[in-house]
Amino acid sequence: MQAVQHTRTPCLVLAGAGSGKTRVIVHKIAQLLRDGLQADRVAAITFTNKAAAEMRERARAMVGPRAARELVICTFHALGVRMLREHGERLGLKARFSILDSDDVLAVLRDAGGTTDAALARRWQWTISGWKNQGLTADAADSAAASDDERVAARVMRRYDERLAAYQSVDFDDLIGLPLKLMRDHADARVAWQQRFGHVLIDEVQDTNAVQYELLKALVGERTAFTAVGDDDQSIYGWRGATIENLKRLPQDYPNLKVIMLEQNYRSTGAILRAANHVIAANPKLYAKSLWSEHGDGEPVKRIDCDNEEHEADRAVAWIQSRRGQGGGVKWRDFAVLYRANHQAKVFEQALRRAQIPYQVSGGQSFFDRAEIKDLCAWLRLLVNNDDDPAFLRAVTTPKRGIGHQTLAALGEFAAKWKVSLFEALFSESLHTALPRKALDALHEFGRFANDLEYRARQTQGAEAARAFLMDWLKAVGYEQHLHDGEDQARLAEARWANVLDFVDWIARRCGGEVAADGSGTVNEAGSVMQVAQTISLMQSIAERGDDVDQVTLSTLHAAKGLEWPHVMLAGVNEGLLPFSSEAEPITAQRLEEERRLMYVGVTRARQTLTLSALKRRKRGRETVAAQPSRFIAEMKLDEHLQREDPRERLKRLRAELAARSAAPSDPAARSVAPAEPNA
Repeated sequence: MQAVQHTRTPCLVLAGAGSGKTRVIVHKIAQLLRDGLQADRVAAITFTNKAAAEMRERARAMVGPRAARELVICTFHALGVRMLREHGERLGLKARFSILDSDDVLAVLRDAGGTTDAALARRWQWTISGWKNQGLTADAADSAAASDDERVAARVMRRYDERLAAYQSVDFDDLIGLPLKLMRDHADARVAWQQRFGHVLIDEVQDTNAVQYELLKALVGERTAFTAVGDDDQSIYGWRGATIENLKRLPQDYPNLKVIMLEQNYRSTGAILRAANHVIAANPKLYAKSLWSEHGDGEPVKRIDCDNEEHEADRAVAWIQSRRGQGGGVKWRDFAVLYRANHQAKVFEQALRRAQIPYQVSGGQSFFDRAEIKDLCAWLRLLVNNDDDPAFLRAVTTPKRGIGHQTLAALGEFAAKWKVSLFEALFSESLHTALPRKALDALHEFGRFANDLEYRARQTQGAEAARAFLMDWLKAVGYEQHLHDGEDQARLAEARWANVLDFVDWIARRCGGEVAADGSGTVNEAGSVMQVAQTISLMQSIAERGDDVDQVTLSTLHAAKGLEWPHVMLAGVNEGLLPFSSEAEPITAQRLEEERRLMYVGVTRARQTLTLSALKRRKRGRETVAAQPSRFIAEMKLDEHLQREDPRERLKRLRAELAARSAAPSDPAARSVAPAEPNA
């Protein structure tokens, strides 16, 4: 295969939806090793922990476990952690820096901006993240500010970055921006990292932002031995900083770039691919391509028209039950209902519950976003980095130990006066001048306990030792009782404690070497609790629990990217929903192109059947208004293939479904997970 064998010069593989891009990357890794490149000099960089883990698993099957262990297969952020661990001192970072999650960032921003308004702090968070993704410093953002709000945000950003430096902490954007600064400003580090990798493979290159692109350029240097894999037709993350301009820049920055297109789709039927090709054809093309398949034409794409959202949800349930009733071993997990915005999920959840159909909401709450897990993560972060003030404040108050707000406020004033962290201030000989004896004794007791935990965590390696250490710690702080004290219902406390035990098991397994602690999916030798704790903020969920559970998927289109199902319904394919627009966000030419790419992504999730659902009337705020079918349906140009359900056939189907439901035993109770993805 040409894409696999081209290894000497820059290569761009434009892999259409379902064309096997992961297979290309894995086979190319094997080719590089056959050509004599050492495994530890091959780097494959992707965007999610799940994608990295899948890539490593497939590489292990092809090149063997020993070589797979040496390969660098990780996310952009995990690579940034590696770079900052090794060379971060050149930027003033200790090796044991902390990584702040979104909630911690909001707390620091509220402090930096002197506000208790969480919504305002969240707007600052998005603005500052956007600036960092463009490579802008606070000074540059201030100079470029186009409004008073942006000037205020730039000043907050300056104070925010000062606090991060004081806390020896970084946010997720810094895990890309600081390594780029390292490469640009420090020649020794730049040379070391450029010499480390003989070939770099970049997955989903269309999703890179400006800073990620520049970091990749810095990594490959003048050697330019790299392979970029992506699809310009699936660039759907402009709202979080990704820019399709990077694909345009590649041939300009690398004139000898070899462009190879993969157009055979191994996923979908011909009817589905016709719909996809026609809808994306309305966009301007960087590289023209047309997907094709050997799976035959399959069933025509079906369009159904629904009176309103409730009717649409009922039709979705009927569609699922009808397919299941046809036999052939169809499972609940073979179905997905995809939509543009999170708020569309609620009515489908209600309908599925009524029908006792099990389901999950993809992109739901991360395991690490649960309060009990964030409590324990704060403790671990404090052990890793005593200068992490946000972690200190959460740990010292959870569970409560007689250290109140006034004590912490006085400690904070003392630490600010002497320019030390809160934890360091605990051990100051002059702290007694700021606090009464009782408060001082409570703080000293906490400090001694934390220091003892830190020592033990550094010495504790291996799964069983880690599990014993963690359970001793939880018992010592009385965390199980803390959960019961905070819940009115025992079953809720027990459910939260079960999550804690899952978390303990998760850390223990990583200390046992099953999965690396850096989010890369790497299998390493056993490490210490401290090694796992340092990068715990990079982890998004526990090892994809529930992947094998038989349940229908509800998902936004953004969260569905990279996934596939035999049977897919695209819901709410209406103007104003898909493409999304509102008075606050009118549709522009650029946004329309991205929305069209989002539609293309949705269509190409389907393997066997695709159903498009359009509303006649829909809710807009508190009103119900007339709704128009999306322009994307017309752009498919497949009227002769679109199948509308005949009323007589519909009546026959509904009668059959009713009979099947009456005869069939009830399925397990449905369960749901609250969606977390923003309405981008």
